[in-house]
Amino acid sequence: MSGGSRGIGAAVSAALKAAGYHVAATYHGNDAAAAKFKAETGIATYKWDVSNYKECAEGLKKVEADLGPIDILVNNAGITRDTPFPPESRLRRRALVRQRYPSKGLANHYCYQPLETPPAP
Repeated sequence: MSGGSRGIGAAVSAALKAAGYHVAATYHGNDAAAAKFKAETGIATYKWDVSNYKECAEGLKKVEADLGPIDILVNNAGITRDTPFPPESRLRRRALVRQRYPSKGLANHYCYQPLETPPAP
């Protein structure tokens, strides 16, 4: 479960665990929240940037080593930097698009195809 240690991701992670699944929750930057989530739920947490192919591949290999094959992949990670006024800066928009859109394909590419080369952005 990408973005699985807070908000909707935390709720879905907990529901999957309650349903009997082995769950791995990923996060990007909030170590304290991830540690609290792990302590409260017993769900393993892993830190990586889902917009980075190499980090996705390495992180998913670690999850597989710890928990076994990945049967279900939930792409939940996301950032919200949208602001209604004034228009977003080009840099903020680029960060949003870089994380939100390609990241869904990176984990899918790892789980469903051999690791040869990262998908084109």
